[in-house]
Amino acid sequence: MTDTTRREFLQATAGAAVVGATPAAGALGSAQAAATAGTLRWGVVGTGGIANAMAGMIKLAEGAELAAVSSRRMETAKAFSDRHGAAATFDSWAEMAASDKVDALYVATPTSVKEEICITAADNGKHVLCEKPLASRASALRIIAACRKNNVAFMDGTHFVHHPRTLDIKARRKERLGEPWSVASAFQFNLKDRGNIRFNTVLEPMGAIGDAGWYNMRAAVEYLPPEVELETVSAYLRRDPETGAAISGSGVLQFSNGASSTWNCGFDSGAVVMDLRITGPKGVINIDNFLSQDADGSASFLYRGGGWGPSAVRDTITIASSKPGAALMFEDFGSAARDAKLREQWMRASERTQAWLDAAWASALANENGG
Repeated sequence: MTDTTRREFLQATAGAAVVGATPAAGALGSAQAAATAGTLRWGVVGTGGIANAMAGMIKLAEGAELAAVSSRRMETAKAFSDRHGAAATFDSWAEMAASDKVDALYVATPTSVKEEICITAADNGKHVLCEKPLASRASALRIIAACRKNNVAFMDGTHFVHHPRTLDIKARRKERLGEPWSVASAFQFNLKDRGNIRFNTVLEPMGAIGDAGWYNMRAAVEYLPPEVELETVSAYLRRDPETGAAISGSGVLQFSNGASSTWNCGFDSGAVVMDLRITGPKGVINIDNFLSQDADGSASFLYRGGGWGPSAVRDTITIASSKPGAALMFEDFGSAARDAKLREQWMRASERTQAWLDAAWASALANENGG
């Protein structure tokens, strides 16, 4: 799927998005005007590992400019700016949100403070791209409501959904699979540093289920039919004996059409696992790296169909891409900033992912407490 076809698919699917509100009418603000003109000037909130990685993606993306960075300490902001070439530095995210130097904020902070930053950004007329997870579905809805009210775009920072492989699978889902009835996913890796924010139960209360389990939920959101609704959830967790953080989770989601999604995530795997299997009556798709792509930007999946023996179909399909999914995320965000019709699909995906994550977390806590 070429980048042009990828854009066309996004525009087509935008028409199927559930619209919760009409963007505010009136003249375009500074952020909207800049987005319409072309280049979106980004301000990065936070200077941690993910912010450093995404600074490079902003510079790689078409129509995006790394314009500013904020950190609690000016020296940290300046070090980030020196490293990545941001023109402006702030020691207050609120000042950056109010500044005329940026059109959009990329929020890469602990989950506990994301809502305040996102809503303040929206109230200042800035578009908002926020790292996942959010604090809760209720928090996500408040952020999205603020963005709709102020006629700005909102998107969460999930990369794989922007890669042409994901869009190719979705575009040809019925042809290859029929109606999918199972999505099984695993995202596991080894995180030994207990000083990492992911082990902080105040800043990141859901631990591995919030951090890694988000991708399990999003896989179900992306690859099951868009009209399905979550009906029942059963989930379990394990905690780190030293910090009390949730270091792994697993469970089953059952949906209104009879489909299910089994999932597993964790911080204590002996190897990185990013497996995904989508099953339908016509065929099965297997991906062993559903969150990443190859060095050249392409990404593959295995398609299997038929029964036993030589008549069985087994094809490895490679989808080319000129850029990684993270860079395409910033390009797709720019498209949504320019065209309000493209926004609802991303807002709905964020809300559904967070809602299913909340349900899994609630079930895991209940089962932990013998409920």
